[in-house]
Amino acid sequence: MHIAIIMDGNGRWAIRQGLPRHEGHRAGAARVHEITEHCAKNGIEQLTLYCLSSENWKRPKNELDFLLQMLKHYLNEERPTLIKNNIQFSVIGRSDGIPDDTKLLINECTEITKSNTGLKLCLAINYGSRGEITDAVKKIIQEGIAADVVDENCIAQHLYTAGMNDPDLLIRTAGEMRLSNYLLWQLSYAEIWITETCWPDFDSKLLDKAIEDFKKRKRNFGGLS
Repeated sequence: MHIAIIMDGNGRWAIRQGLPRHEGHRAGAARVHEITEHCAKNGIEQLTLYCLSSENWKRPKNELDFLLQMLKHYLNEERPTLIKNNIQFSVIGRSDGIPDDTKLLINECTEITKSNTGLKLCLAINYGSRGEITDAVKKIIQEGIAADVVDENCIAQHLYTAGMNDPDLLIRTAGEMRLSNYLLWQLSYAEIWITETCWPDFDSKLLDKAIEDFKKRKRNFGGLS
């Protein structure tokens, strides 16, 4: 099973607690640790988390700087967790704007976990689905692939997610009812589960509830019900 999550509501959670927005991001990062371990221990095949969208660069500089610092902290601190839980780590998105020292940490985490056989954890960083599809089209053109050869499989193999299974379940926290330019190609037949709970309060019990609800649904992949 592949679960994709839009981790929304960190700022709103902080405001409701009377805290600065960055404290919401700090609490959200701690929740990533819990949810990742829970998935690893319960046989989830893949977890893909929307961490930093390509549109997030429009946020105030101090908030963006904090997000990048939190990412760097996560990559440093979570390595023992990744290794202990047999988690294979990867990142999708454009590398533009990501500090060099952070890119180095991403590469190190990817390298040291590449042989792990448990949960596949993928972080979407500086990611936007329209940009991903645009990049895929450019690659196809650059490779000189003939138009009559281009099909859905060809496009899928040129996306950032090449080789990954499509998500089965999309979870979005904080009650928003949109995809926010996230995995638009890959989510074509995913089941969607929305909760009003903000990400810092999204615990493993709520994740289990989403999974149980998913299991009750009848999936027909485009067929008529």
